[in-house]
Amino acid sequence: MSEMAVPSATYRIQVQPGFTFAQAAAAAPYLARLGVSHLHLSPVLEAVPGSGHGYDVVDHTRVRAELGGEQGLRELSRTAREHGMGLVLDIVPNHMAVPAPEYLNGPLWAVLRDGPDSPFADWFDIDWAALGGKVLLPVLGEPLPDALGALSVVRDKAAGGRVLRYYDHRFPLRPGTEGLPMPQLLESQAYRLAYWRTARTDLNYRRFFTIADLIAVRVERPEVFEATHATVLRLLRDGVADGLRVDHPDGLADPAGYLRRLAEASGGRWTVVEKILQRDEPLPADWACAGTTGYDALDRIDGLFTDPAGAAELDAFHRAYTRADDDRGGRWAPTVRRAAHRVVTVDLAAEVARLRRAAERARAGLPGAGPYPPDVMDDAIREVLVRVPVYRPYVPPGGPAGGRDEAMLERAAFGAGRALGQEPGGAVDFVRDLALGRCAGADADDFTVRFAQVASALHAKSVEDTAFYRYTPLLSLCEVGRDPGRPATDPADFHAYCATVLRERPATGTVLSTHDTKRSADLRLRLAVLSEMPEAWQEWLGAREVREAELDCPPAPNAQVRYTAYQTGVGLGFCHPDRLVPAVLKAVREAGLYTTWTEQDEGYEKAVAEFVEHGPCGVQVYDVGEFAALLRPYATANSLGAALLHLTMPGVPDVYQGTEFPVHTLVDPDNRGPMTGMSGGVQRFGVGGTLDGLLAGQPPRGPEEAKLRLTAVALRLRRDHPQWFGPAGAYDPLAADGPAADHCVAFLRGGSALTAVTRLSRRLEQAGGWRDTVLPLPPGTWRSRLGTGTYQGRVPLAELFAESPVALLTR
Repeated sequence: MSEMAVPSATYRIQVQPGFTFAQAAAAAPYLARLGVSHLHLSPVLEAVPGSGHGYDVVDHTRVRAELGGEQGLRELSRTAREHGMGLVLDIVPNHMAVPAPEYLNGPLWAVLRDGPDSPFADWFDIDWAALGGKVLLPVLGEPLPDALGALSVVRDKAAGGRVLRYYDHRFPLRPGTEGLPMPQLLESQAYRLAYWRTARTDLNYRRFFTIADLIAVRVERPEVFEATHATVLRLLRDGVADGLRVDHPDGLADPAGYLRRLAEASGGRWTVVEKILQRDEPLPADWACAGTTGYDALDRIDGLFTDPAGAAELDAFHRAYTRADDDRGGRWAPTVRRAAHRVVTVDLAAEVARLRRAAERARAGLPGAGPYPPDVMDDAIREVLVRVPVYRPYVPPGGPAGGRDEAMLERAAFGAGRALGQEPGGAVDFVRDLALGRCAGADADDFTVRFAQVASALHAKSVEDTAFYRYTPLLSLCEVGRDPGRPATDPADFHAYCATVLRERPATGTVLSTHDTKRSADLRLRLAVLSEMPEAWQEWLGAREVREAELDCPPAPNAQVRYTAYQTGVGLGFCHPDRLVPAVLKAVREAGLYTTWTEQDEGYEKAVAEFVEHGPCGVQVYDVGEFAALLRPYATANSLGAALLHLTMPGVPDVYQGTEFPVHTLVDPDNRGPMTGMSGGVQRFGVGGTLDGLLAGQPPRGPEEAKLRLTAVALRLRRDHPQWFGPAGAYDPLAADGPAADHCVAFLRGGSALTAVTRLSRRLEQAGGWRDTVLPLPPGTWRSRLGTGTYQGRVPLAELFAESPVALLTR
């Protein structure tokens, strides 16, 4: 396999202690038969013991022992290659774990012991000046005076000597301080132990979003890049792996510079980045990568199966039903703005304070420029940040900014100035100039870099982790990469997007489900049917409160909880309390309206749990199942249509573990379990089982086999005919002709493979079906790969879709 090889399709596996390299190797024959070219592994370097995801790396020099170590990874690679497949590795350049015990992270341990004098001090993004050469460790369960009794000096062989112990934590001691009285001992260290709540306001190291036990790494420094990437680069050179997925590049100081360095070091291997783009936002042209991991494709595909008129009806119904204020879930844009203000003021207060310190130092270096009061500067920073409409700008220190970023930050500053009533030349304009790299000096450069990093954290926390849980008319819209304010995609927009992908980033990734999606694709596509029948949802949900009273259910704490719980249950298809109760509790904590992760209202949460357990999951569980069944035929059409589009459109499709079958999962941890079902899947759908029969022409029995057949047929076509589907494969839209033409999305790949899918099938049914709508085929005879028919000329869509809502033809 050449260094520049582009996968035909990847298959994401969540390797973890419950599903190791050896278990992934056992699944390799099945996955090769399915048709993927590469296994896409979640992070494989040493992580916090027991981690179910691996993004909490503690040691970049070793492959994770719990997964089978480097030998196990090499054996998996050999097995994959024996079956014609390669490996793609997920790497985490932005952060490392602050583990317990802390000595598991060797570089961090050295920094905690030796402070700014440590040779590893520049590894981590620490503002040493803020605490006089100390780093804050907000790990205590109570304020320090109350925690003194739980602190002791012990000998720990694994840590290499005497250490400070606090429950599972171990902290290094400066040489010669071991025998000091505890208050003096603590004061003598290069760290300051603190109550965990102080992370919000006093933390002086950059973290991943608001997670204090993930500390940012300064991978922009060449020596840090080399040390943290040496193992992964060696695995690439040795042929163990072939490509890379880069986690959260928006957290990096210089994403473009990092990707250039990575491309040079890796020999230009196929690399995609977890960059979440807004609908009209391009991937920066100077990023040396194949493209994104594919949330932009998810947005367009999901949008095809969402009816905009029905989404608007649901929006109005949700507002009337919940009586939510406009900025607390009633309307999307005000809800996002209020959430952003809360996050930037409360959750990211420490990050804003650090930006202010950098701005003050930069201001002090300007001749004749007087300082702004701290509260004025804080307000200016916050008001500009909340008006950044994308994840972040990409302004190099010292500038110049690109045209898009300059225009965006000018607009943000104009709005901030009006909101604060500031005249031109005030603190807002100074913040704007710093963010745009218009000021000279190290402190100004520091601000430019950190402003962008904080912007990305603010966007993720305020939109994905707050507003998505407050604004809930149609939960399928509240998804990573989607914008509830723009719920739909029409066929022309989809074709234009595909043309752009093929022209600009033909080897980019595409996805429908990931380990980070709030809901699996099949669950979202089931809920999308509600946009085609909003009146049925209104009538059914409206009857729930009456039924709750009749059945003496515990009452819902409020209408928003009822709305979210029932719609989530419909998405699942059956309400089991072990899954639905934790999901709804997570939703109300993320929403932060009545309870939060850090300020939990036990009484409120108890009422939520009792309502969900005894209502949707109790006496009304069969009502939920019956309503979900009404959606089934349309949901199946959506699921098959989205899958076929995903697998045949431009780009490299990534199939999330198990989603070759219908999968209805919720946000993590619900969707991140080990691929334990695969062992049964290999046995049931293996080389000698159902998959072989389906590939030989056996008709599928039910939606499970239908999706499996579609996935395998499309993946195998991609693998066997890269000239059709690869970066050089042409994309030509095909237009249906007739009264129902907008319900068909069709295109030609490489002149030889034709995809056609049904969209908005419920609306189609209501309008009388396909009637005399036809799809004019290109010249030649076309054979169905999902059935037995052959077609020529102007084919009636009623005939083409007689057996299935989708068609895949080859000339």
